[in-house]
Amino acid sequence: MSFSYLKDKFKKKKEGEAESGTANNREIIKLDELEVGEPTPQKGGEEEEMLNQVMTRINEIENDIPRIKVSIDTIKSQIGELREEIERLDKTIKDVMVLYEVVSQEINPFKEVDGTNPLVAEIQELGGKIDDLKSEIAKIKADLRLLVVDGIDLDELIYDAISEGSL
Repeated sequence: MSFSYLKDKFKKKKEGEAESGTANNREIIKLDELEVGEPTPQKGGEEEEMLNQVMTRINEIENDIPRIKVSIDTIKSQIGELREEIERLDKTIKDVMVLYEVVSQEINPFKEVDGTNPLVAEIQELGGKIDDLKSEIAKIKADLRLLVVDGIDLDELIYDAISEGSL
Protein backbone atom coordinates (compact mmCIF):
# COMPACT_ATOMS: atom_id res chain seq x y z
CA MET A 1 0.00 0.00 0.00
CA SER A 2 1.53 3.25 -1.04
CA PHE A 3 1.56 6.48 0.85
CA SER A 4 -0.07 8.35 -2.04
CA TYR A 5 -3.10 6.04 -1.97
CA LEU A 6 -3.68 6.69 1.73
CA LYS A 7 -3.22 10.41 1.18
CA ASP A 8 -5.85 10.36 -1.53
CA LYS A 9 -8.24 8.43 0.69
CA PHE A 10 -7.93 10.91 3.50
CA LYS A 11 -8.47 13.86 1.15
CA LYS A 12 -11.64 12.29 -0.18
CA LYS A 13 -12.81 11.69 3.34
CA LYS A 14 -12.33 15.30 4.37
CA GLU A 15 -14.09 16.56 1.25
CA GLY A 16 -16.93 14.10 1.87
CA GLU A 17 -17.35 15.26 5.43
CA ALA A 18 -17.58 18.86 4.37
CA GLU A 19 -20.36 18.03 1.93
CA SER A 20 -22.35 15.80 4.27
CA GLY A 21 -21.68 17.73 7.43
CA THR A 22 -21.65 14.56 9.56
CA ALA A 23 -19.32 14.02 12.49
CA ASN A 24 -18.51 10.42 11.55
CA ASN A 25 -14.73 10.21 10.94
CA ARG A 26 -14.68 6.53 10.09
CA GLU A 27 -14.34 5.19 6.63
CA ILE A 28 -14.52 1.50 5.76
CA ILE A 29 -11.86 0.44 3.28
CA LYS A 30 -12.46 -2.84 1.53
CA LEU A 31 -9.58 -5.06 0.50
CA ASP A 32 -10.68 -4.83 -3.11
CA GLU A 33 -10.23 -1.07 -3.05
CA LEU A 34 -6.63 -1.24 -1.87
CA GLU A 35 -4.19 -0.70 -4.67
CA VAL A 36 -0.83 -2.24 -4.50
CA GLY A 37 1.40 0.45 -5.81
CA GLU A 38 4.85 0.08 -7.22
CA PRO A 39 7.49 0.53 -4.56
CA THR A 40 9.04 3.88 -4.64
CA PRO A 41 12.60 3.99 -5.91
CA GLN A 42 13.84 5.01 -2.48
CA LYS A 43 12.15 2.09 -0.71
CA GLY A 44 13.32 -0.44 -3.33
CA GLY A 45 16.88 0.80 -3.03
CA GLU A 46 16.85 0.31 0.75
CA GLU A 47 15.52 -3.23 0.41
CA GLU A 48 18.10 -4.06 -2.21
CA GLU A 49 20.86 -2.65 -0.02
CA MET A 50 19.66 -4.73 2.96
CA LEU A 51 19.50 -7.82 0.75
CA ASN A 52 23.07 -7.19 -0.41
CA GLN A 53 24.22 -6.82 3.19
CA VAL A 54 22.54 -10.10 4.17
CA MET A 55 24.07 -11.92 1.20
CA THR A 56 27.51 -10.50 2.04
CA ARG A 57 27.17 -11.73 5.62
CA ILE A 58 26.04 -15.19 4.46
CA ASN A 59 29.08 -15.40 2.17
CA GLU A 60 31.37 -14.45 5.06
CA ILE A 61 29.81 -17.16 7.22
CA GLU A 62 30.17 -19.74 4.45
CA ASN A 63 33.85 -18.81 4.12
CA ASP A 64 34.37 -19.15 7.89
CA ILE A 65 32.81 -22.64 8.10
CA PRO A 66 35.83 -24.58 6.68
CA ARG A 67 38.19 -22.76 9.02
CA ILE A 68 35.93 -23.56 11.95
CA LYS A 69 35.84 -27.24 10.93
CA VAL A 70 39.64 -27.37 10.78
CA SER A 71 39.84 -25.73 14.21
CA ILE A 72 37.37 -28.23 15.66
CA ASP A 73 39.34 -31.18 14.21
CA THR A 74 42.57 -29.78 15.65
CA ILE A 75 40.98 -29.35 19.06
CA LYS A 76 39.60 -32.91 18.95
CA SER A 77 43.03 -34.33 18.21
CA GLN A 78 44.58 -32.27 21.02
CA ILE A 79 41.91 -33.52 23.42
CA GLY A 80 42.69 -37.11 22.38
CA GLU A 81 46.41 -36.57 22.99
CA LEU A 82 45.71 -35.03 26.40
CA ARG A 83 43.45 -37.97 27.30
CA GLU A 84 46.23 -40.46 26.43
CA GLU A 85 48.80 -38.47 28.39
CA ILE A 86 46.50 -38.33 31.43
CA GLU A 87 46.01 -42.12 31.25
CA ARG A 88 49.81 -42.61 31.11
CA LEU A 89 50.28 -40.29 34.09
CA ASP A 90 47.57 -42.12 36.01
CA LYS A 91 49.29 -45.46 35.41
CA THR A 92 52.66 -44.01 36.41
CA ILE A 93 51.20 -42.59 39.61
CA LYS A 94 49.69 -45.98 40.46
CA ASP A 95 53.06 -47.67 39.87
CA VAL A 96 54.83 -45.12 42.07
CA MET A 97 52.25 -45.63 44.84
CA VAL A 98 52.78 -49.42 44.76
CA LEU A 99 56.54 -48.93 44.87
CA TYR A 100 56.21 -46.46 47.76
CA GLU A 101 54.15 -48.95 49.76
CA VAL A 102 56.70 -51.71 49.20
CA VAL A 103 59.64 -49.52 50.17
CA SER A 104 58.04 -47.80 53.15
CA GLN A 105 56.20 -50.81 54.57
CA GLU A 106 58.64 -51.23 57.45
CA ILE A 107 58.90 -47.55 58.39
CA ASN A 108 55.45 -46.32 57.46
CA PRO A 109 54.25 -44.04 60.30
CA PHE A 110 50.64 -44.55 59.29
CA LYS A 111 50.86 -48.34 59.49
CA GLU A 112 49.09 -49.91 62.46
CA VAL A 113 51.47 -51.41 64.99
CA ASP A 114 49.25 -54.41 65.75
CA GLY A 115 48.13 -55.02 62.18
CA THR A 116 50.97 -56.98 60.60
CA ASN A 117 50.96 -58.19 57.05
CA PRO A 118 50.32 -61.96 57.01
CA LEU A 119 52.83 -62.45 54.20
CA VAL A 120 55.56 -60.70 56.15
CA ALA A 121 54.78 -62.79 59.24
CA GLU A 122 54.90 -66.02 57.22
CA ILE A 123 58.19 -65.01 55.60
CA GLN A 124 59.68 -64.27 59.02
CA GLU A 125 58.46 -67.63 60.35
CA LEU A 126 60.01 -69.46 57.37
CA GLY A 127 63.24 -67.54 57.90
CA GLY A 128 63.33 -68.73 61.52
CA LYS A 129 62.80 -72.36 60.46
CA ILE A 130 65.59 -72.06 57.89
CA ASP A 131 67.93 -70.74 60.57
CA ASP A 132 67.02 -73.71 62.81
CA LEU A 133 67.73 -76.16 59.96
CA LYS A 134 71.09 -74.51 59.28
CA SER A 135 72.10 -74.91 62.90
CA GLU A 136 71.01 -78.59 62.91
CA ILE A 137 73.00 -79.28 59.74
CA ALA A 138 76.03 -77.58 61.26
CA LYS A 139 75.73 -79.81 64.37
CA ILE A 140 75.44 -82.94 62.23
CA LYS A 141 78.55 -81.98 60.27
CA ALA A 142 80.46 -81.40 63.49
CA ASP A 143 79.33 -84.78 64.88
CA LEU A 144 80.33 -86.57 61.65
CA ARG A 145 83.81 -85.01 61.78
CA LEU A 146 84.27 -86.20 65.35
CA LEU A 147 83.18 -89.69 64.43
CA VAL A 148 85.55 -89.85 61.47
CA VAL A 149 88.46 -88.47 63.51
CA ASP A 150 87.89 -90.96 66.37
CA GLY A 151 87.59 -93.90 63.93
CA ILE A 152 84.20 -95.08 65.08
CA ASP A 153 82.36 -97.52 62.82
CA LEU A 154 79.22 -95.75 61.60
CA ASP A 155 77.45 -98.92 60.54
CA GLU A 156 77.75 -100.36 64.04
CA LEU A 157 76.58 -97.09 65.58
CA ILE A 158 73.54 -96.94 63.30
CA TYR A 159 72.70 -100.58 64.07
CA ASP A 160 72.93 -99.92 67.83
CA ALA A 161 70.70 -96.82 67.53
CA ILE A 162 68.08 -98.75 65.57
CA SER A 163 68.13 -101.73 67.92
CA GLU A 164 67.78 -99.52 71.01
CA GLY A 165 64.78 -97.76 69.46
CA SER A 166 62.98 -101.04 68.80
CA LEU A 167 63.17 -102.30 72.41
